[in-house]
Formats: sequence, C-alpha cells, structure tokens
Amino acid sequence: MEVYRKEYIHKLNHKKHLGDTMTEKRNVIIIGSGPSGFTSAIYTARAQLQPLVFEGKQPGGQLTTTTEIENFPGFKDGIMGPELMDTMREQAKRFGAEFKYESISKVDFSQKPFKLWAGETEYSADSVIIATGASARMLGLPNEADLVGRGVSTCATCDGFFYREKEIIIVGGGDSAMEEAIFLTKFASKVYISHRRDEFRASKIMQERAINHPKIEILYSTVIDEYVGTKETGLTSVKLKDTKTGEIKDMKIDGVFIAIGHVPNTKFLEGQINIDEKGYIITKPGTPLTNVEGVFAAGDVHDQTYRQGITAAGFGCQAAITTERWLENNE
Repeated sequence: MEVYRKEYIHKLNHKKHLGDTMTEKRNVIIIGSGPSGFTSAIYTARAQLQPLVFEGKQPGGQLTTTTEIENFPGFKDGIMGPELMDTMREQAKRFGAEFKYESISKVDFSQKPFKLWAGETEYSADSVIIATGASARMLGLPNEADLVGRGVSTCATCDGFFYREKEIIIVGGGDSAMEEAIFLTKFASKVYISHRRDEFRASKIMQERAINHPKIEILYSTVIDEYVGTKETGLTSVKLKDTKTGEIKDMKIDGVFIAIGHVPNTKFLEGQINIDEKGYIITKPGTPLTNVEGVFAAGDVHDQTYRQGITAAGFGCQAAITTERWLENNE
C-alpha cells in the first residue's frame, strides 16, 4: 500500500509541474479548522497527500474562544484553547500541510475533480473533507464577544468545572438548556434558567427534572438585556429584563451559559450535498461518508450529539483515513 501511495503522489505532482491547468489541483482540500480540521490535516499530511486547509473566518474554530481546557487528554494541568489549536496547526505543518486564512464561499461537487472557490480564486481537488463546524447561537449583546471565555460560555461540559460553588444563569428553554442546567448543579451553588417565554418548549420530563431540582430556580419571561463586565474584568453581573413589563433589574452573577442551539456552518453547501432540516451534513451512520463520493464530513458539522474537542478530533482522524483509502482505490 505504501508503494502504491508514493506512486500515486508522484503522478499527481508530475502533473502539477507540467504548468497546465492542474496547478491548483490538490489531492485533498480540507474546509475548516478546529480539532476536526487540524486532525484531518495531520493524518492526510502524514499520508503524503499534501492537504490544503482553508481555516475560515475563525482560524482554530470555537476552541480559540475558550480559555482553559481541562478535558482534552494529554494535558494534566489543562491547556489554553488558542494554544491547543496553535499546537495542532504546527503539528500538521510539520508534515507538509498548507494553510490559507481564507473561507471557501462556493463549491461544485457535480463533477470531478471538485471545484471550490475562495473569493474569486478557483481551486480543484480529488477529495474534500468538510470540517466547518457549527457556531453556537449567541444573544448578540454588544460586549458578548469580549466576555466569551470570561464568564460567558456555550458549553456546560467544557466549562462547568470552573464554576464550583458559584451562581450561574442558563439561557434557553429547550431540552439542551434543561440538560445543561441539571449538569451544572454538580458544580454551581445556584443555577437560574432564564427563558423569554412563560413556558418551556422542552419535553415534559426534562422540564419536571429542572423545575423540581433544589438548586435550580426558573426565571420565566426574562431575558438578559445587558452583560456587565469587560475583557479585563470578566463578567461581573447582568441586567435582566422582564419581557412582559419591561422592568430591568441588576443581578450579580458569576457565569452565563447560552443554550439556544447551534447553527452548522453549511450555508455554502446548499444544493451540493445532503443536509438535514437543521443544516447538519447527513452522513452514513458511523462513517464520514456523505452522499457525494469523495466528499467527507468531520466534527460538529455533522455531530449533533457530543460536540466536544476530543470527539471532533476523532471524527477528523476517521475522515482522513477514509479519504486516504478512497483516493488509493479511485486513482
């Protein structure tokens, strides 16, 4: 297999040196970064596939907005999110992966080689790994971006540990909000659930578990109107607004967890690949295979269940190995 791979790479590189239209053609293009994109890059680069990675608008993905990560294996004292992503990127570069700080705006998967565009520049590839992730829905308040990782979080599993014996607010009304609220009671002294309506949309059983929990207090018809704090001080309090009366009150709080859903970054793929009603890429169960041969998905762009750094990295490995085998079988 190793001999076959070297011969395959030699043929493609020979075509590139001919100076024809194959100049920008790649064995594999990886769209997106973060743990899934970078792990895909590490594995495909080590397989001598010379991957080209488009990092997108948020190089390094969602983990670059996280401060300390304590649940990624191999770092007993934890590691800062941006540092972990930089380390993964440099590891991939060491094996020959190439990176561009650009976004793919359009693709054409109707023919092979596949065509992709970053702005006006066209690229082509024999295979594509999509690792564009999903973006957490935010409240859109003015200083929200400055406070993410400094009192504002979108991941209870990731950050709950940092709120031992502290008071926090969960924003949301669905099952995810109820689950995260209950999970956070393991750490926090008090958990408030803020919901803009006077009833939850969560399933009855999840509502009952949250409502009856001794550490949880429900704030119906309430929204966060303002975060109080800066990048330097972190979150210190919030201003809560009653959606019925308009009354605003201050509340000292240690943390806000936003649980109003995620949006997969797949808008540019519409009409090119099968995605579900929520925008997630549909893959063959247990595999990174999409409905287009030669196009694979990795990480939060198709994972609606776990959404963790370590699982995203695992999906990246899975996609890379599958891509390598697919290329060898489809010269």
